[in-house]
Amino acid sequence: MKFIHGQQQVPCLFFYGDSQFDNGNNNLLITLAKANYLPYGIDYPEVQPQFLGFDNPIPPFVTARGSDILKGVNYASGAAGILDESGILQGDRFTMNRQLLNHRITIGRIGVLLRNNQTTVDDYLNQCLYVVNMGSNDYLNNYFLPVLSPARLLYTPDRFAEFLVQKFSQQLRTLYNSGARKVAVFGVGLLGCLPQQLANFPTNGSACVDFINNAAQLFNNRLIPIIDDLNNNLPDAQFIYVNITSISLGDPSAIGVRVTNVPCCVVRRTTGLCAPNQVPCSNRNEYTFWDNFHPTQILNRATASRAYTATLPSDAYPFDIRTLVQQ
Repeated sequence: MKFIHGQQQVPCLFFYGDSQFDNGNNNLLITLAKANYLPYGIDYPEVQPQFLGFDNPIPPFVTARGSDILKGVNYASGAAGILDESGILQGDRFTMNRQLLNHRITIGRIGVLLRNNQTTVDDYLNQCLYVVNMGSNDYLNNYFLPVLSPARLLYTPDRFAEFLVQKFSQQLRTLYNSGARKVAVFGVGLLGCLPQQLANFPTNGSACVDFINNAAQLFNNRLIPIIDDLNNNLPDAQFIYVNITSISLGDPSAIGVRVTNVPCCVVRRTTGLCAPNQVPCSNRNEYTFWDNFHPTQILNRATASRAYTATLPSDAYPFDIRTLVQQ
């Protein structure tokens, strides 16, 4: 798989999301959702910057300082969701709303670096790429908790998806109002196929927990109209939707993956994360899942590749990340 080398395609890159993108923001928080121990770190998951010509990873917000922030900041936080209450049982986390507030702090710091010239700051931020991957924990660590959640008592899956998308739409508008113009919004993947969900819920003979996948798809189906609304009503807005479900439905054997329903590492049953200092499988490039929630590096690379350059028309709407950064 070839990466783009040479000149960066955008001056800066900002990540918002959950544990799929978190590269250190949760380390000092009181939370179960952290991965700052072996065997985590054998591979490094942040491959999207490489496709965009960045030589180094984007620093996490909690350690990003000085001129490094001009290349971008990663705000993602394990267990974070669109809703403030999502993931609360895991402990502290930077929710989407908190990540947006942290971005305002970064903008202030960028202002100082650019001599408080607001026009220069605005022009700079307008050129950056913003990648948002939120929503999984609103299902995994809220609606579909193994114990009956308040959200499931209050909302049908359809009503919950509508409620979630309304909140998310407001957050994306807040991001736009902070200077974002090029925004890639990742949908929710096949959550019902995660090993943790297979352990917690009946499959009724299916390969996955279909009612979880169906509920998440109700959320995804509402994202394209939101993308259209933002692009049609906000001047110069260029939002795209990255269809993780479409990408996930590809044949894993095409990249050498053979084990699709169990994790590579030894997991703690209570958390679904890798047990500390246990030796993982030796053939991790043949596994879909690293632990009970997260893909292996080979899957991360394949997903990033198709998000950057769509293989199928259904992979991204209205176009892929490569086209977005060229606009």
